[in-house]
Amino acid sequence: MVTSGASAQTQPIPLQEIVTPSTVISKDGRPVTFALHGFKEFKSLAEMFSYIDSQTRRWPSILTDEERSGLGRELLRRGIESRVVSMADERPLEALLTHTSEELRQAIAQVKESVPPGFGEAFLGVQEKWKHSVNCWSASSYLPGRVLSNWYPIAEGIQLYGATYDSTEHFWQAVKYHPDISVADLTEMLGMLGQKDWRPWISRLDGDPKLYLPNAYAVEFLRHNLAPDRLRWFRDELGRHELKSNVRVRSVQQRGAAPFRFSALEEKVLWGDLADLFHLVYTFSSPDDPLRNKLAVRHFDGIYLGERRMGFISEEFRSLMIEIWRVKYLQMARFGEVIRSIPMEIRLEHFLNDGDSPDIPIPIYVGYLNQIRDLARTQH
Repeated sequence: MVTSGASAQTQPIPLQEIVTPSTVISKDGRPVTFALHGFKEFKSLAEMFSYIDSQTRRWPSILTDEERSGLGRELLRRGIESRVVSMADERPLEALLTHTSEELRQAIAQVKESVPPGFGEAFLGVQEKWKHSVNCWSASSYLPGRVLSNWYPIAEGIQLYGATYDSTEHFWQAVKYHPDISVADLTEMLGMLGQKDWRPWISRLDGDPKLYLPNAYAVEFLRHNLAPDRLRWFRDELGRHELKSNVRVRSVQQRGAAPFRFSALEEKVLWGDLADLFHLVYTFSSPDDPLRNKLAVRHFDGIYLGERRMGFISEEFRSLMIEIWRVKYLQMARFGEVIRSIPMEIRLEHFLNDGDSPDIPIPIYVGYLNQIRDLARTQH
């Protein structure tokens, strides 16, 4: 069982408080929020229940009763996992992992507040999953889990497709830009996005559950990043780094004379989110939308790598992840040793506030990660 302890300065949270819907967990004087779809944030489970109820009632004439019930249970499970496996506070997970399943059942039975169907089963499922899993992300308290993150900085750099990168994250985000795209191109495209009223466009995605539900994270990502203040933020960040307008965006993310020009966080929230924004606007725009054609001219109609052109949302692009992990874990001895060190009875997971990724959905990412461990152990 993989466990993590609270710091000496932070008191553990009683299990009963974790399962009580109205509880607001605080750390350093501020509420610890959790999320659904990465962007719908909540302070308490009770607050989340109201959101889930609104979602199950959202398309009354389209979804059947069975579909609404299934949607509610799925959101509940994911929301409880987001509450427990927090990016900001390890104490909720600690509480679950340091109690037995029977003790958890007893705590749930003592809850006096109203809870939706499946509440107890969701908590027990999360406990069972994480008793046998490790969360592989950059701030993991379990060191091998941190090293297995794409964000982990590689001091010597990693050679991928003819260039050197500071981490696998740097490659993954850089490759989303065509080699010819410049900073001036990005600035021009941001200006075009800023001139459009996106509310009707987003409403079209919201109105169709057959479109929205399979792509909920992508739609919420677009809603968040197409907001005027967010578009201004992207422009300001490009200016803050004082990049020349003619510099090629992919090359600037590669290792130059000095390593770590951009942190892995900057790779994700600036370069990665900006590329995802352009690719997703292209993907979800109607074929006759003039903006879609302008994005295609800037090569946001796919991923270009050498002679290959891959769809942004495609199995071929997703499989590129396992290709780069073959280099990190099968060719670089120190990383191969780390991934082999985690016992096979522990599943490698990746869970960040119920966030996802339209380019490589988390279940596929996790499947690849466990697959590469199998390959590393077989090779060894």
